[in-house]
Amino acid sequence: MYITRFNPLNPLREFERAFFKDYPKHFSDEGDVAAFTPQVNTREGEFAYHIDVDLPGVKKEDIKIDIKENTMTISGERNFKEEVKEEDYYRVETRFGKFSRAFSLPEHVDTENITASCSEGVLEITLPKLAEVDSIKSIEIK
Repeated sequence: MYITRFNPLNPLREFERAFFKDYPKHFSDEGDVAAFTPQVNTREGEFAYHIDVDLPGVKKEDIKIDIKENTMTISGERNFKEEVKEEDYYRVETRFGKFSRAFSLPEHVDTENITASCSEGVLEITLPKLAEVDSIKSIEIK
């Protein structure tokens, strides 16, 4: 006999997966706080790598970028509330959740000069490349 952990929300999650299969996830697997995974675009330029992260509804004060042991982690939290009031109609939609994305940095990134900016819900990170050093060195024979 196997011992399994009982989670009273599993039947609800199964229903949610079946009913809302084409919609974003409403509950995270960790518990009752909603989670979301932002879309990321990466590209390599001649002098730098670029990462664009779509973060609609996230304020730049709620975004954190950390670098540890050649891994860059982008994390944060969004809180978004949309309220519509009409004569005979009232609607409030709230979207919230934490996110975290981690990336292994390429070998030749200048971690001291990484820049980031956030505008209109898009976080843009520029990772400059280190100047290439010739790995071939000629030795004069005496």
